[in-house]
Amino acid sequence: MRTHRRRTRNLVTFLALVVLLGSSNVRATSLVVPAPADVVLLAAGDIASCSSSGDEATAALLDARPAAVVATLGDNAYPSGTAAEFADCYGPTWGRSRRRTRPTAGNHDYAIAGAAGYFGYFAGAAGDPSRGYYSYDLGAWHVVALNSNCSVVSCAREGPQERWLRADLAAHTNRCTLAYWHHPRFSSGTTHGSTVAVAPLWKALFENDADLVLQAHEHNYERFGPLDPSGSIDSARGMRSFVVGTGGRSHYPLGTPITGSRARNGDTFGVLRLKLTAQGFTWAFIAEAGGTFADSGSARCH
Repeated sequence: MRTHRRRTRNLVTFLALVVLLGSSNVRATSLVVPAPADVVLLAAGDIASCSSSGDEATAALLDARPAAVVATLGDNAYPSGTAAEFADCYGPTWGRSRRRTRPTAGNHDYAIAGAAGYFGYFAGAAGDPSRGYYSYDLGAWHVVALNSNCSVVSCAREGPQERWLRADLAAHTNRCTLAYWHHPRFSSGTTHGSTVAVAPLWKALFENDADLVLQAHEHNYERFGPLDPSGSIDSARGMRSFVVGTGGRSHYPLGTPITGSRARNGDTFGVLRLKLTAQGFTWAFIAEAGGTFADSGSARCH
């Protein structure tokens, strides 16, 4: 009887509230949840060497944009990624932005066992040292930082990293997804070129409707149109990708453009500036002081 009365009382209260909100004398308001703010990400790889001044030029670009998040695309400290090279070469330049940096490791970072200098320098920001891949949200976007040193951390289908990637993507419902790592799946460069070993990671991202991929390894800049896992243009579901190996170490030449290549440069240091919004992104290559190469545009998320 007591339970019945309580339910009856709750029902009466609910009906009274409905009538009240429906009255011409009362205005009902809905909860407004603000959209995530737009954010800026600055990215480049192949960065610091004590024998080059290129990293000093690109570090100045980071300094001029102190509110941006910084992503490194591997090969952070040359030639071997030792603790001393991080302290003496990376630290005085890009290291000024370490607190806002979300890094990935390149092959030069693994020149010493376990990329100990890299993981020691970036500490927890680089993820678990046994894996070197992790994810985070940035504004409205979900961001995945992967490890493309496939001889050290497997990139194979059904391998630990690929399974983790699929599970991570399935667990996040963000409309827009960005991934970055070191070795480019597709490149017109003649020093390293395209990297087949990372194809399972690209396929997993494509099948989960990711939008954008950043890479380096080739010391040049190249932008691709939306590509499917085979490297063919797919305007509906393809992922746009950028090779941004322009962090300061040196320059590599570009060969004949492969399918989907839209813009290229092999003689300018700089960083890629991405403005990430709730609906898509804009990009702009920001050249070092005195540089004249530019590339910019925008795209919507899938």
